[in-house]
Amino acid sequence: MLRLDELEVYRRAMAIGEKAWKIVAKWDFFARDSLEKQFVKAADSIAANISEGYGRYSFKEKKQFVYYARGSLFETGTWLRKAKNRSLVGQELFAALNEEIDIAAKLLNGYIRSIGNKDSH
Repeated sequence: MLRLDELEVYRRAMAIGEKAWKIVAKWDFFARDSLEKQFVKAADSIAANISEGYGRYSFKEKKQFVYYARGSLFETGTWLRKAKNRSLVGQELFAALNEEIDIAAKLLNGYIRSIGNKDSH
């Protein structure tokens, strides 16, 4: 059985949260007050929900929390697009983090499919 920090999907989710934090740390007060809280909460919620599901007993509960993580991932993408539209994030940074979000989405979908299989945790 893999430990939580050995799951690629979890490591990617943690990295997305840290990248979101670094992005907003440079914003002025208004941008931080209005957009930062939602963006960082959504980004941090991805890994938090994966870990909460990992600790659950039933496969149904495990999957439900990973579904929450996927919702938070898509919400993070929305806040990232809003930040780009409001000129808070440049194209290069937007593209890089958006690619990370796309990769994480594929990993999350694979993880969801694996939950309940014989070889899953």
